[in-house]
Amino acid sequence: MSFGRLERTQGPQPMSEINVTPLVDVMLVLVVIFIITAPLLASSIKLDLPRTEAAQTGELPKFVRVVIDPAAQIFLNDQKTDLAALATSLAQATSADPDTELQLRADQAVPYGRVVEVLGVAQKAGLRRIGFVAEPLKPSN
Repeated sequence: MSFGRLERTQGPQPMSEINVTPLVDVMLVLVVIFIITAPLLASSIKLDLPRTEAAQTGELPKFVRVVIDPAAQIFLNDQKTDLAALATSLAQATSADPDTELQLRADQAVPYGRVVEVLGVAQKAGLRRIGFVAEPLKPSN
């Protein structure tokens, strides 16, 4: 034991490294949120599509999407429209690109006559490529 001098111990030094663990946690939570919400943004109109074995998913470069909901309302690219406005929009799409495809999604509960009306408007507008969107059959186990 010495009497003249008191020795001090060094206190804790400031940390000079960045702690990235909270950043990684926040980023993983955001990724999970985006993964869950991305499929919900594909189409905002809820339909009960008919099922068939021939249904295949395929994205073509240029298409317009027409949806007929269970109440027989018409939507063009998720915007509500009527037959006259649909005819004008489809004619503009055809004049811009003659190879534009019409992807028609109609609920099972829609009367056949309403689907034929929309098809007539599309053909009158000059659309030659018309595709019917359906869901594939679920395999029975």
